[in-house]
Amino acid sequence: MRSRYTAFAVGDAAYLSRTWHPGTRPARLDLADGPRWTGLEILATSGGSAFHDEGTVTFRAHWVGADGERGVQEECSRFVRVQGVWVYLDGSVT
Repeated sequence: MRSRYTAFAVGDAAYLSRTWHPGTRPARLDLADGPRWTGLEILATSGGSAFHDEGTVTFRAHWVGADGERGVQEECSRFVRVQGVWVYLDGSVT
């Protein structure tokens, strides 16, 4: 989760695509007009250990828009293992 947040923060679309489940990954990911991410708080986790094949991360990500507007995105993200590698499956914004 932290690595994906960092990828959003630095605009690394290739990394985000590689770590996104092939069944839910968008065909194209354009980060150019997105907000500037300014902080991440992990609120809760479940599963996700070496003994699990799925897990969730509930987080709060802070952002600043191009116009200076500030906001927060809170989400519960689901991750699964695909061929032994953790990938983002989907999330629900809270």
